[in-house]
Amino acid sequence: MAAPSELNLYPSAIHSTIQKYWEEFADLPTEIFGAFSPFYPNILRAFAVSDFLALIILREPELVLSFLQSSQYQKDYQFVDFRALLAQELSEAHKEDDLLRILRQFRRRMMFRVIWRDLVCLVDYQVTAREVSWLAETCIDEALSWIYRDLSQQFGEPHSVAGDKQQLVILAMGKLGASELNVSSDIDLIFTFPERGETQGAPRSLDNQAFFTRLGQRLIQALDKTTADGFVFRVDMRLRPYGQSGALALSFAAMEAYYQEQGRDWERYAMIKARAVAGDIEAGEELLTSLKPFVYRKYIDFGAVQALRAMKEMIEREVQRKGQDGNIKVGRGGIREIEFIVQVFQLMRGGRDVRLQQRNFLSTLECLEDEGLLPVAAAAELREAYIFLRNIEHAIQGLDDKQTQEIPTDEVERERVAVAMGFPGWGECRAQLDKLRDCVTEHFADIIAERREAPLERPDTVEWRALWAGRLTLDEAQDLLSRSGCEQAIEIYESVKQLRQSSRVQHMQLQGRERLDEFMPNLLQSLAESRASHETCRRLLALVEAVLRRSAYLALLNENPGALSELIRLFAECAWISTQIVTTPLLLDELLHTGSLYTPPDTSSLRDELRQQMLRIPNDGLEEQMEALRYFKKAHVLRVAASDLRETLPLMKVSDYLTFIAETIVEQVVDEAWETMVKKYGEPGYEDAAPNDMRFAVIGYGKLGGIEMSYGSDLDLVFLHGASGDLSTNGETSIANQVFFTRLGQRIIHLLTTKTASGDIYEVDMRLRPSGNSGLLVSSVSAFQQYQEKSAWTWEHQALVRSRAVAGCPSIRAEFEKVRKDILTQSRDPVKLRAEVIEMREKMGASLGTKPDSSGSLPYFDLKHDRGGIVDIEFMVQYAALRWANEYPQIVVWSDNIRILEALGEAGIFTPEDAEMLCDIYRLLRARGHRLALQNLPARIQAHELLEERRWVVAFWEKVFAE
Repeated sequence: MAAPSELNLYPSAIHSTIQKYWEEFADLPTEIFGAFSPFYPNILRAFAVSDFLALIILREPELVLSFLQSSQYQKDYQFVDFRALLAQELSEAHKEDDLLRILRQFRRRMMFRVIWRDLVCLVDYQVTAREVSWLAETCIDEALSWIYRDLSQQFGEPHSVAGDKQQLVILAMGKLGASELNVSSDIDLIFTFPERGETQGAPRSLDNQAFFTRLGQRLIQALDKTTADGFVFRVDMRLRPYGQSGALALSFAAMEAYYQEQGRDWERYAMIKARAVAGDIEAGEELLTSLKPFVYRKYIDFGAVQALRAMKEMIEREVQRKGQDGNIKVGRGGIREIEFIVQVFQLMRGGRDVRLQQRNFLSTLECLEDEGLLPVAAAAELREAYIFLRNIEHAIQGLDDKQTQEIPTDEVERERVAVAMGFPGWGECRAQLDKLRDCVTEHFADIIAERREAPLERPDTVEWRALWAGRLTLDEAQDLLSRSGCEQAIEIYESVKQLRQSSRVQHMQLQGRERLDEFMPNLLQSLAESRASHETCRRLLALVEAVLRRSAYLALLNENPGALSELIRLFAECAWISTQIVTTPLLLDELLHTGSLYTPPDTSSLRDELRQQMLRIPNDGLEEQMEALRYFKKAHVLRVAASDLRETLPLMKVSDYLTFIAETIVEQVVDEAWETMVKKYGEPGYEDAAPNDMRFAVIGYGKLGGIEMSYGSDLDLVFLHGASGDLSTNGETSIANQVFFTRLGQRIIHLLTTKTASGDIYEVDMRLRPSGNSGLLVSSVSAFQQYQEKSAWTWEHQALVRSRAVAGCPSIRAEFEKVRKDILTQSRDPVKLRAEVIEMREKMGASLGTKPDSSGSLPYFDLKHDRGGIVDIEFMVQYAALRWANEYPQIVVWSDNIRILEALGEAGIFTPEDAEMLCDIYRLLRARGHRLALQNLPARIQAHELLEERRWVVAFWEKVFAE
């Protein structure tokens, strides 16, 4: 059956979509189809703008007809309306399956109502956002109440030590906190409770934290789990203190301590919108009042501008990296920029002007206008842009009830969005969108953004343009290059000619070729002025070739001559850096920020930056998570290498930072893997641990354990757990604890080692675990201890000297450290120990050392494996630690060779002079190894180099083992 004549009111591009749905609609029973006749125009519009609406109309026509005939869609609901409706339905929920089913069916009906009113009836944006927020609050609070009652029957009700009854407090962050939830948004929550204590009134009691953790876990499942009826709201808990690695529920005291002592600038920004939405709301608001000094400073806080600027720059770099300029939230001129403009004033002045301490964006914008902090015209433009962007966000999400802010790439989808926005077609809608985004970007630049460097205009590039264009003869080109400072003029000319004549350049699209033709003369002139070698030129041309199909990188360098200068310098000095940037051109963006390029962040800043990046990725976005982790590692190792070249970091600091980067990534990967596994199988069963206690730890050996990472180091890891092997996980799909931890370990290795388009993160070596490759992937702490006491070889105890816990549960980490100390401080037979260490060293030398040439001389010296090298020093340190730790336990407190050597000197086992000499030589050998790694060269030097130092090490070896 053909659609009504009103079909012609819509763009022809979407006629087939509307017609398809209309034909299915017309196949409904005649009496139902006829009853819809007063609403045919609205039905037609619903088909035009939303698959979500269309499918519910077709699958549940009686429900939709009842909805339309009752005129519910004409009435604004209040919070009490949602509460009353859901409470009545949940009165029939006698078991948890009933709870989940009723919540999901209620949400689907209410979201149909909301999206119908938004896209078909065109109600005001604020009405839609408010009603979706009330719907979420209702579902959270009613589900919480039901689960609380159910859990209390089993464990009793929580009370403080003083006997006061306790309730969970749920804080909503982000858009829900501000009552600005969009039509397909997740909800950011934090769980907290007033005081510690325990439950009362049941045979079995729990401490309050354990009770509220279980309550929170069940609530998340009730809302987030996807069943045959769908889900209610996706729940994101990553904004809680310590993120994924933090406890699921914290006491008020712990919350206050965290924000006072460890709160970050971005957490101030997040807390602006925090609001208690369920549980003990009054207590929650009291907590938020106590946290206001963290969010709002008493003075005018101009540092907030820089903090938000840094956050925006980080987001911009991610947007560029992911190609998200079409994202109306985080892209240029998007919602995030508008919010930043308002929130910078809140963070700057909110401590002194309480009227700015508001959660809702539009209310705060009005206040800024009233206070004269924003010009009337600017406020009006930002208001218009914000409402337009939020409406188009609803139109995009309402298409299929999906959480996305990306402008559709499909032509039909774009036309449907335009119709939902009230435009005759996408062209008109896009024009208005671009106009408003340009306006937002301009205001953002005026208030927050730093002006970028102006492109370099070089009037003397005529000859260089001619060289690139091939208009110079060989002699003319050689003369230009030679008199400009190039010593290898012919080689450089031939390389440039080869690139210009390559098929990839010849077949470039117009815009890309124009960018290349603008870039190459500047590059060639800059190369000549820096007296670059042919090798440097070759490295840079390899980069040019790598980005020919992604010419935005060429535009970036054209617009930022300072970045080009840094690029040439780094490529000239370091083959390793050039390889990294050629294989990952995204790293070019790091050159725009020389402040951070030559100032690697400390451990806490690293963790904070990675946590922020991962927060902007959906929980189920595995591919995005893996790419973000890989880029994070490459970007930060690049910063260390750049600082190393500039000699702003000494050797020990280089290794420290490379180790910090690895630890930060391992911690994040463990958290990501744990969350995935728990979601799938539930938590492992424990006999004595509280819920949400990971009871799993990662132990670093070798260079990671010894805080001596280099640029190409792999990770030597051992996994330990502290759960009973007789118990199982508590999820619907339950598996034995040992199976759970084995799969957890496999997932961690998978996340670290899987080769994506950006490569792997680290290679992982698990051979140092008990029984090596034939042993369990994850051992219990007790099994690890038993193995070390009864079965480990001496070389395994040597390896234990350079081990430490690097990630996971604090209690398991502490248990490992105790086992390590107990094993290393055992009394040993010195004769047997000496013989076994010497035997292992001789085996390694025979296998890995340099073989003499035909004349009997070494062709080169291997810094690590040859006599007098790094391994000799490490073996002496390990031997001395095992030999003397029983008498001097302080020598095995640390896991790095330098501090162990210092401790050996302080204990008198080595003389202070010998210990200092070994430290100096060890640093020297490692520094040479780092420099060779930066040139992509093996750790070898000429046979005659460092002879004095090598001979000293060999002589000291003989002295140490001559006892």
